[in-house]
Amino acid sequence: MLSPQEKSVFMARHYWSKFDFADTVSLWGEKRSAEQIFVDYLAILGQVEPAEAGRSEQKMLAEAEAADSVTFMRFIDLYEKYLYDPNSPMRNEELYIPVLEYIIASPALPELEKLRPRRRLEMALKNRPGMQAIDFAYTVASDVTRRMYDIRTEYTILFFNNPGCTTCKSMREEISASPLLSEMIRTGRLKILAFYPDEDLTEWQNYRHNIPPEWINAYDGHHALRSGDLYDLKAIPTLYLLSHNKTVLIKDALSIQQIVHYLQRT
Repeated sequence: MLSPQEKSVFMARHYWSKFDFADTVSLWGEKRSAEQIFVDYLAILGQVEPAEAGRSEQKMLAEAEAADSVTFMRFIDLYEKYLYDPNSPMRNEELYIPVLEYIIASPALPELEKLRPRRRLEMALKNRPGMQAIDFAYTVASDVTRRMYDIRTEYTILFFNNPGCTTCKSMREEISASPLLSEMIRTGRLKILAFYPDEDLTEWQNYRHNIPPEWINAYDGHHALRSGDLYDLKAIPTLYLLSHNKTVLIKDALSIQQIVHYLQRT
């Protein structure tokens, strides 16, 4: 009798109801048994509202913590592996935030073990979808410095990259090969700011000719991005899609296709 959305909500609320968190032999005795159960759970969370997902995660962690400390810590590791690791195709900062909040609030964990989660939460709360992206200065090859907010266009892609990154090269080629993105760039609806956040300018200068001339190719001339902790660049490349008023539409995109699909729907 439930709609698909109601079924997802029901599953999110009751997924762990009959799960024995204290049965560590069954949980961790067989390779990946609990891990596959956990991955299926994350798939369900992706189908419900963020607030509903967050309540479910924190309820599950409370039950795990009360049952067994080893199980509790292993599930924390799984949340990190799937929702935070930059190499995870399931990474999702919005789902990871309630986990970090629970870890920081837990009286069972020593303060020393909360230092890294606090740092991660601090960065996760910046530049979230729906927020205005933090402005920053960028410097181009002519040594002229401008502000990201001064880019006037319907959409902006922030493409944090470096010359030695093979994935950056692949993504750059994928952007250039996309008919939609190419047409939006040609008509002025989309601008791409290819931003080099590191300090070796010789490397950047030697690689400049590889960046398409219609892109804005820039570096951090004032060393403000990393020193000011403005953006969470846990991995390179990192992609953001911004609106005309620099509202974050996609933070740390999983792929170019994710951006293309979003733009196709608008």
